[in-house]
Order: sequence, then structure tokens, then C-alpha cells
Amino acid sequence: MELSFLKKLLSRHEITQEVPSTRMISKWANNLLEVLFPEVTENRLDSVQEIINTLDKLALELKSLLYNTRSCDHTRDEKIVIDFFNRIPGVYDKLLLDINAFVDGDPAAWSTFEVIRSYPGFYAIYIYRISHILHQEGVPILPRILSEYAHSRTGIDIHPAAVIGQSFFIDHGTGVVIGETSIIGDHVKIYQGVTLGALSIDKKMAGVKRHPTVEDNVIIYSGATILGGETIVGNGSIIGGNVWLTGSVPPGTKVYHNADNKMIENR
Repeated sequence: MELSFLKKLLSRHEITQEVPSTRMISKWANNLLEVLFPEVTENRLDSVQEIINTLDKLALELKSLLYNTRSCDHTRDEKIVIDFFNRIPGVYDKLLLDINAFVDGDPAAWSTFEVIRSYPGFYAIYIYRISHILHQEGVPILPRILSEYAHSRTGIDIHPAAVIGQSFFIDHGTGVVIGETSIIGDHVKIYQGVTLGALSIDKKMAGVKRHPTVEDNVIIYSGATILGGETIVGNGSIIGGNVWLTGSVPPGTKVYHNADNKMIENR
């Protein structure tokens, strides 16, 4: 190879932002999951003190991840770690509601153990909920690495900046995409292949709400595509399979394709 090409590679190695490996970041997240939900592992903690010690170790590991991420504001590392773990009890309660939504909404789910141990939708939601905290704390890079790790493992792509309410249920899940500025209410059920996306991918739209709002108690069936920051799916609506939606629908609306492949709205 030419020396000039090798020097180009070297220059990238010299300037590339330092970030811990995906393996280290995902291992930390999975270790936290094991503390919260021992159903995912054969390991058990035997006392309150052992749980405290393990959480303290995870706090130190998070601080190390932040310290080794060059673009972090390291004057805030300690506060971010404290705030993160102070919010874990609330995240745990939300995850319990998510689990119950799986059990209540899926006839094939026989137990909470089954959901926690084997459902990709639950794992994707877990990673979303912890990465969302880090995003809210202004942590760069790490939330996206976590979300993309979950994406690679589950086929479910949830941006950590999305706002998602309680009792969220992703059934099957493969191919689900939830964009950065999406807002999802409580008791929402989404099937595989659903996209909550943007009408435009113009870079000038960065920072602008460009993904839909889905209100409470909505069901979105497989393959549906809902686009646009001004698009609102009203409370209690049902969006049928393979629907392409770029405008708002009022509460209680059913949107589906008929036998002639025409899109129908019933209120």
C-alpha cells in the first residue's frame, strides 16, 4: 500500500474521538439489568448489602465510562452518575408496567419470567429507558451506542431522545423504528415493522420535531408507516397493517386498507 494512504489512516487514528468499546458499554447495561431483573441470569444476590455493593460497583463503572468518553463534560460526571442511579427506582417501576403490558396484551405470553427472559421488545425498551436518562443528562455518544447495540440484538431501533410513556408494548418487534423526536403516550401497542419517521431527512431539520406524536391507548399494526412532526395519532385510535400515514387522525379513529387497497378512516 502507498505510504500516503497509510498516513491517512494514521491521521484518523490520531484524531478519532475516544469512546469506550461497545462491548464495555453493553456489558455495563446488561449487568445493571441482571440486578433489576435476575430472571435474565443464573446469578443471584443474597442480601440487601450485596445489592448495594453491586450497584455501587456499577456506579463506579458508569463514572469510568463517562471519564473515558472524551467529549463528556467531566465536571458533571459525578452528578450524572448520582442522578442516574437516583432515577433507577422510577425506571424499574416503569419497566414493571411495560412487562405487565406484554403479559396482558399477548395471548402467547404465559408469565412475566417469559417476557423478561425472552422477549426482544422488553430488552429494547429496557435499553431505551436507561439510555433516555443518559440522553436527558446530556451524555454524548453513549446513549446512541446503547440504542444501536439493542438495535443489533433485537431488530428494534428506538432513538434515546424519543419520549415514551408507561405500559409500552412492542409485539414481535423486528423492524420497528422510533425516531428521535417521536412522542408516545401511555398504553400504546406497536407491532413489527412499524416506522415512526420523518417526512424530510434534510439536515436543516436537526433539532426540529419531525417525528409523529402517538397519544394514549393507540394500537399500530405491522408494517404501518407514520411520518411527520405535525402528525398526531389521536387517543384510542387503531392504525391497520401497512397503512402509510402523513396526516393527523382524531381520537378513536380506525385507519385501514379495504379489499381494493384503498385507505379507509372510520371514526
